[in-house]
Amino acid sequence: QLPLVESGGGLVQPGGSLKLACVPSGSGFDRTTVGWFRQVPGKEREGVACINRWSDMIKYEDSVRGRFAISRDNAKNVVSLQMNSLKPEDSGVYYCMMLTNGCAGSNPLDAKWTFGSWGQGTQVTVSS
Repeated sequence: QLPLVESGGGLVQPGGSLKLACVPSGSGFDRTTVGWFRQVPGKEREGVACINRWSDMIKYEDSVRGRFAISRDNAKNVVSLQMNSLKPEDSGVYYCMMLTNGCAGSNPLDAKWTFGSWGQGTQVTVSS
């Protein structure tokens, strides 16, 4: 499975906003649950949000709930992550990955549910 392609990262001040995009390299994207993850040096990769194929199952990590919004447009073959009220703690490399769990269950943001290859990610830096 080829990796998904992330874009939209950059440098923003605290309180600012960014919108990330995730697009496929292969097929089946529109039939698959997708999650966003982030990585900072020295820490475990952290699940941020997930969304199923129908957009009726959505999950957010506690620290981003109310500030981030995940959405998808299957006609355009894109999954987005709108990030508002950004904090320095949100900094990291953001990845999107396909998931096997339908964005359901007790721990749907665990990376163990991912499949396919990790892409290059897109770097988000929140700093004053």
